[in-house]
Amino acid sequence: MTLFVLLPAYNEQHAVPVLIPKIFRALAPAPLKFRVVLVDDGSTDQTAANVESLQARYPIEVIRHRINRGLGETIRDGIEYCVRAGAPGDVIVRMDCDDTQDPAYIPSLVDAINRGNDVVITSRYQPGGGDTGLRGHRKLLSLAAGWFMKAMFPIRGVRDYSSGYRAYRWETLHRAIEVYGNNFIEQKHLGFSCTLEKIVKLEMLGARFTEVGHILRYDDKKSESKMACGPTTAGYLLLAAKYNRWFGIRRRFWKRRIAQSLTEPAPETTGHRELEPCVASPVT
Repeated sequence: MTLFVLLPAYNEQHAVPVLIPKIFRALAPAPLKFRVVLVDDGSTDQTAANVESLQARYPIEVIRHRINRGLGETIRDGIEYCVRAGAPGDVIVRMDCDDTQDPAYIPSLVDAINRGNDVVITSRYQPGGGDTGLRGHRKLLSLAAGWFMKAMFPIRGVRDYSSGYRAYRWETLHRAIEVYGNNFIEQKHLGFSCTLEKIVKLEMLGARFTEVGHILRYDDKKSESKMACGPTTAGYLLLAAKYNRWFGIRRRFWKRRIAQSLTEPAPETTGHRELEPCVASPVT
C-alpha cells in the first residue's frame, strides 16, 4: 500500500517550511510507504522557492500551475495525478497547506480506511474534536453552513461537511473519475464549495463514510484566509439545487449514469490534462 499526501497550496510561503517537516516526522515511525504531492496553484509569494529548498531534504513531488486557477482545479489536478500514479489498495489523504491541520492524525485516517471505509473525514464534531481560534462571524458562518449542508445532504457517517482534511480509498476516487470524468469537480471557481461537492458525488456512488475527532488549529494559520464567502455560499446553494436528494435534477441524471456504468463501458473523460511532477521554481 502507498499513502499519498496531497497538499493544495496557494501563497503559503510561511506554512510550507513548517508543515512539510511535520508530515515527514509524523509518518516516519509508521510502517507506511508514502509520497507527498504538492500542487502549487500559481503562488505569487515565495511558496515555490521555499518548496524548492525543501526538496533538497524531502522527496516532495510538485505540480505547478503557472497562474492561479482556484481550489477546485488544484484539487482536481492533484487527485488525477495521485490516482494515475497509484494502484488498488492505496490511500490518498488531502490536507490544507496552511498548518491548521495536524498530520499526526494521518495514521488514524489510514486505519479507518483499512477497516472498510471509503472516505474518512477529520471532524470537529466527533469525540476529541473541536477548533481553536475560530471566532466571531467566521464561527457563526461555519455553524450555519454546517446546518445547511446537513439538512440538504444527510449522509450517513458525516457531520463535518466542510473539513477538507480527508482520506480516500484509491478505488473510490478512481471510480469517481471513471464515472464523472471532468465533472467530478464541476464547481471549480465557486470558492470552497468543491469540498462539499466531492462527498456529494461520492455518496451517489455508494461510498462508505466515517469520521475521526480532530482539532482544527485556526490559531496556527500562517496566512490570510483564502475562502471567498460569496462564491462559496453561491456554490453551496447551487449544489443544493442540483444534487439535493429530493428535488435535485442533476442528481437524477447522474444516478442514471451511475446505474448504466455498471453494465456499460465507462464514459470518456473530458478536459483531462497530463500532469507530471516538476521541480518548483520561484516566480519570475
